[in-house]
Amino acid sequence: MHEVEQISRATRARLIEAAREMRQYPTKAEATLWEVLRRKQLDGFRFRRQQVVHTFIVDFYRPEAKLVVEIDGGIHLTQVEYDAFREDVLVQMGYTILRFSNKQVLGKISLVLEEIRRNLLSR
Repeated sequence: MHEVEQISRATRARLIEAAREMRQYPTKAEATLWEVLRRKQLDGFRFRRQQVVHTFIVDFYRPEAKLVVEIDGGIHLTQVEYDAFREDVLVQMGYTILRFSNKQVLGKISLVLEEIRRNLLSR
């Protein structure tokens, strides 16, 4: 079990700036998913993208449901331990994490959306 620590204002400011930069340069999979999540297009659910949650920047976030949606590209093959730690911390904080690969988002977006929808409607 990981203890959740408070972060400094300076750290939070750096994370916010990094998130802004990530929003400007999304991956193809992130841009594809954002096109169908933005402006409440998925059943009226509002999502944020590249959102700071504690000390992490998550790909997509639905605050009211404490739902995090992550899209895993090639980089995630080299940071398996970090991703597991990050997910552990977020789950302990009460968040639900849904993970999809770039391939799933780009090749089967309807299945990805159905899984997100099913999770939101089951709450």
